[in-house]
Amino acid sequence: MVVSWSSRVYITRTMLEIDQDACLDCGGCVPLCPEEALFLSFNRLECDHNACTMCLICIQFCPVGALGESRAVEV
Repeated sequence: MVVSWSSRVYITRTMLEIDQDACLDCGGCVPLCPEEALFLSFNRLECDHNACTMCLICIQFCPVGALGESRAVEV
């Protein structure tokens, strides 16, 4: 089925972004997450984006600013 550009629906979702180069993998943000969306996997910080509610507590806590917001586009 051919869908014209103007009839497409795009949804933007704000998601947590982890700058893996800046992250110290200290895990200090993990216990602060009320939704338990952050976890360490093989000494690397990961986020369960389905559980994250973007409360921003982790962003405020990170001592090196490795956590931030990004926008994802879903079609």
